[in-house]
Amino acid sequence: MTETLTAVRPVAAVVDAVETLEGGGFLVHRPFPTAALDLLDPFLLLDEMGPADVAPGEAVGAPDHPHRGFETVTYMLEGEFEHRDSAGHHGVIHAGDVQWMTAGSGVVHSEMPGAQLQREGGRTHGLQLWVNLPRADKMTVPRYQDLRAVDIPTVERDGFSAKVIAGDALGVSGPASTHVPILYVHVRVDAGAVLELPIAHDANAFAYVLEGSGDFDGTAAGRAQMVVLGAGGDGVRIAGGPDGVELVVLAGRPLHEPVARYGPFVMNTKAELIEAFEDYQAGRMGEIGSTGR
Repeated sequence: MTETLTAVRPVAAVVDAVETLEGGGFLVHRPFPTAALDLLDPFLLLDEMGPADVAPGEAVGAPDHPHRGFETVTYMLEGEFEHRDSAGHHGVIHAGDVQWMTAGSGVVHSEMPGAQLQREGGRTHGLQLWVNLPRADKMTVPRYQDLRAVDIPTVERDGFSAKVIAGDALGVSGPASTHVPILYVHVRVDAGAVLELPIAHDANAFAYVLEGSGDFDGTAAGRAQMVVLGAGGDGVRIAGGPDGVELVVLAGRPLHEPVARYGPFVMNTKAELIEAFEDYQAGRMGEIGSTGR
């Protein structure tokens, strides 16, 4: 049994993801930022990478690029990605793993297909989420959290499963350490089954459908659609469609701070953006292969 909600959050909008190319030319489905939705404080971007089948030597990623002022969260559903940055971090994440990178004061970062995927080809599928940092933490020391699939708790109950990456849900806690309260849950709901998932009253929240279709208290949504949840209520009710539904549910306490962003930098003012560009161009964010800062 799941916790019974006293009131369900209404659906404020259903947003279709748009297709675009990122990095070295890989296809993503992006529900935001788009013309329909700019951001959902504290969340800045969500990209679904793939799913795509690639031949040997055809896999592409995101070569060296800078970040400052926010966090990137990469969740691999299939395939593998290799990460490097100018702070000397390096690692490979595989299916089920999460890398939660806090760019903070700034790093040069690369995310490329792993050696096996490059060599043999295969299927690649993942999500990248951008989470804004509070003003007080914009210039924090960069850090990585490599969260392995084996360490991420999964709740299995009749009719659904839920993998809790961050926050508290269904009696378990996700392993991610966050600067503001974040809920990140990967959910599968069987056809005809219902999941009620509590969400904090002070959080902005949404769901993104990866496969199948579901009903959100009377509103239907399917593959590559984002369901923006409105205020009010203490959680979301998800019913599996004819083939069930697979999705992620995210919620976060809003920062209520000015957002100045351009490309890979997210700050609070235009002057801070200019400073970020100047620091990057002057090499003060280092380079991959060097730990110089």
